Amino acid sequence: MAYQRAAFRSARFLRSISVTFRAHGITCSEYNKECVSCWFSTSHSRSVCFYGSPTEAVRDIPDGSTLLVGGFGLCGIPENLINGLLKTGVKQLTAVSNNAGVDNFGLGLLLKTKQIKRMISSYVGENMEFERQYLSGELEVELTPQVQEFDGRHYVMEKAITGDFALIKAWKCDKAGNLVFRKSARNFNQPMCKAAKVTIVEVEEIVDIGSFAAEDIHVPSIYVDRLVKGTKYEKRIEKRIVRSSQADNPVVKDSDKTRERIIRRAALEFRDGMYANLGIGIPMLASNYISPEITVSLQSENGILGLVSVPVLLHNPFMFITGKETVTVYPGAAYFSSDESFAMIRGGHVDLSMLGAMQVSKYGDLANWMIPGKMVKGMGGAMDLVSSAGTKVVVTMEHSAKGGKHKILEKCTLPLTGKQCVDRIITEKAVFDVDKAKGLTLIEIWEGLTVNDIRDCTGTDFEVSLNVSKLQQTKGTLSTKCSGLH
Repeated sequence: MAYQRAAFRSARFLRSISVTFRAHGITCSEYNKECVSCWFSTSHSRSVCFYGSPTEAVRDIPDGSTLLVGGFGLCGIPENLINGLLKTGVKQLTAVSNNAGVDNFGLGLLLKTKQIKRMISSYVGENMEFERQYLSGELEVELTPQVQEFDGRHYVMEKAITGDFALIKAWKCDKAGNLVFRKSARNFNQPMCKAAKVTIVEVEEIVDIGSFAAEDIHVPSIYVDRLVKGTKYEKRIEKRIVRSSQADNPVVKDSDKTRERIIRRAALEFRDGMYANLGIGIPMLASNYISPEITVSLQSENGILGLVSVPVLLHNPFMFITGKETVTVYPGAAYFSSDESFAMIRGGHVDLSMLGAMQVSKYGDLANWMIPGKMVKGMGGAMDLVSSAGTKVVVTMEHSAKGGKHKILEKCTLPLTGKQCVDRIITEKAVFDVDKAKGLTLIEIWEGLTVNDIRDCTGTDFEVSLNVSKLQQTKGTLSTKCSGLH
């Protein structure tokens, strides 16, 4: 009886196979498209088609399609599929991607040729053409996520995004269509595989079935519709950062001294065993001054836990952080996809989030992603990072903007990243604690400055701690002493 049931199921299963042999290839009935080559297998009707060129794999993408494009900066982007779109000339596209790469590479090429009409993104980054088109009104841009309030708390709100096609870059696939990514190149590629009607993947290598252990597969073949082997990869590095040799003696500017003050003080926020997410610029540089006596695990939104900020000389186009800079990792580090990274962040598993700001209000409102009509960088992951109640949020910034304009204000005038989310502000002049109800308290002040000096350069009132400390730096070492100022 068991044998009869098995035989019946096998016959029914075989009848469902919808690939037919032809003289010049195999046609997949679901899409009525003839592939250059397909690997025959007893699979369900949604079999994977293997294409001979990236251009052929994307040729039928029509004008007006919504594309989910994997990658983070220039790491793990589907270079060949994007170049295929340049050749087909498809237009009026909506592109969903973390950002748009750079002006002359990746999605930046499709922006320059005006093939993209609309971008759904979280970060503009260093793509000047993206920023120019947005500010001039040539490009429709939706920056996501947004924040809304429920039961007195502010939550990140994101509409679920789907697409007509997903363009994905993976490292390897087997002939069944299972995918494996390399290091941090998994980023947004992995979740985007699952959110499109048709997923098109380019890979560097196609291997036999069984080459991957089943538990090592990152994306199973059920999410994959088309596969093509890329023929050329530039694998550009957006920001190649390496540690300077001790023999280097760079000229130190006043602005460098100001930044070093902030960086060294920010490094005192780290505690042993802490998980921390550090923003671009000063926050990330603070990791270079973590005490060797403690262990801090740094996390990055693009899918790394356990990174070292500034690497020794290396060339690895698969190891980047959020700022698109090269990194190395500690033994015991882990790589994962960006959706996994944000699960860590939103779930309150990150102890410390340190980031820069354009403005901070008296009660901890934060603005750090846009100056309307002048500059837009996008919020990236900042809205998520500051929205978790379990994460301490520390802002590092210069005390005043150019021309002495206040950055610490009664109320922010720029678009907000988060409301009542900042716990501490560190500048080159002072350190404030932020109470969501009472406002600012001055807890530290730099040697040589007075409380009145701080009041003069701060755009709102503040309390002064009874035990306010004086900060001083001697021969590269930062120390504090209680001054009892009030």
